[in-house]
Amino acid sequence: MRSLIYIFIGGGVGSVFRYLIQLAINQSVITKLPLGTFVANIIGCFLIGAFYSLSERLNLSNEIRLLFTVGFCGGFTTFSTFSTENLNLLRENLYGTFFLYTFLSVAVGIVSVFAGIWAVKSL
Repeated sequence: MRSLIYIFIGGGVGSVFRYLIQLAINQSVITKLPLGTFVANIIGCFLIGAFYSLSERLNLSNEIRLLFTVGFCGGFTTFSTFSTENLNLLRENLYGTFFLYTFLSVAVGIVSVFAGIWAVKSL
């Protein structure tokens, strides 16, 4: 039961941070590319790599690991919004933007996880 509370707290905090990032970016940058979600997801990928690596390095408890990975990163990143935004791009016949957004999200996301792991291991 304690694990669920940690996940709940981390998820709530992560969701609020994602919302604030999306709001700030989407209000300051005008583009058809959903940059707010993209930036949040890429930061989240970096953080989950860093959190996993840090939790192994510091031998953190399972609850703390869940707080940051499943909770915070799970709330901070969003596959459902990514998918909905892609559907909207297709509905608007923005096929080039759709392919660019999808490719960059997956490729940069994977690289960001590795970068997060590498950053912690380099400390």
